[in-house]
Amino acid sequence: MIEYFTYKEAMSYLGINSYQGLRNLFSEGLPIIQVGKTKKISKSAIDEFMKEHQKVIND
Repeated sequence: MIEYFTYKEAMSYLGINSYQGLRNLFSEGLPIIQVGKTKKISKSAIDEFMKEHQKVIND
């Protein structure tokens, strides 16, 4: 399994359809790995971020 995603792969994994949605997660603290000009997102970081941001919403 892939451990480091491109932005497009991360969006697919998260079920996000726009780069703005991904940028919103970055502003909320989702970490990015940058080596030179290449930016990646760790699958385990996404999983941990989502776990930390779980909320029960009663509509």
